[in-house]
Amino acid sequence: MKQTKGDRDWVDALPAAPVVILCRPQIGENVGAAARAMLNFGLRDLRLVKPECGWPNAKAVAMASGATVVLNEVQIFDTFEAATADLHHLYATTARLREMKKPVVTPGEAMIRAKAQLEAGHGVGLVFGAERTGLENEELVLADALVRIQTNPDFSSLNLAQAVLLIVHEWGKVVDLGAGQRLLPKEMAEDVPATKGDIAGLLDHMLVELEAVDFFKSPQRRVSLGNAVKLMIERRGWTQAEVNLMRGIVREIATGHRPR
Repeated sequence: MKQTKGDRDWVDALPAAPVVILCRPQIGENVGAAARAMLNFGLRDLRLVKPECGWPNAKAVAMASGATVVLNEVQIFDTFEAATADLHHLYATTARLREMKKPVVTPGEAMIRAKAQLEAGHGVGLVFGAERTGLENEELVLADALVRIQTNPDFSSLNLAQAVLLIVHEWGKVVDLGAGQRLLPKEMAEDVPATKGDIAGLLDHMLVELEAVDFFKSPQRRVSLGNAVKLMIERRGWTQAEVNLMRGIVREIATGHRPR
């Protein structure tokens, strides 16, 4: 059913919801079906990172079946870092955990956490990879938790739009739990959490100073140790104050005078 101007009121009245981020989507119909699923369950903020299907895309519009408000407001980004810079928490969907030391949660658990984080005023993103290749390791490193959809282990690959539908359906169920329910994860601090942009700035600052003192010794170690530093920093839930303090520490170590 297509929307009319009169229907717009309920769309504008939707409560805060997670952002859906599709990385390098290759099929326009999947983007449209994802947009339709989002609006079915009360989400409207869709971001595309380097869409390989091209944008705008007529097949996506047709497949969205009236969820034009989502497609009309879609944001396009050249990099994953830019698409997530204003967000505080990222949940990445993957069938391959790749031995990363990240929390692994079910879709339902992820959405309970996301609801609490949104109610605290934090930005939350749900991240999905390309149809053929899924998410890259560099994108998974930036996630705060990995979402594992339980599927047949012998045939676990899901269509991109199906994966979006399964996750946002859980969001709809959590929203329906009622305004009185507040499930706050233990690790949520009252302090304002750092955004992904804050973390990226800290990482860039640290890596520049480490290169300046030839910490890496070789290009090969620059890649491996650089990724290790990124994973170490991303694993911890930083607040904005902590990021600012750490950048001050790095700056003083790099430029400060040592007492004799």
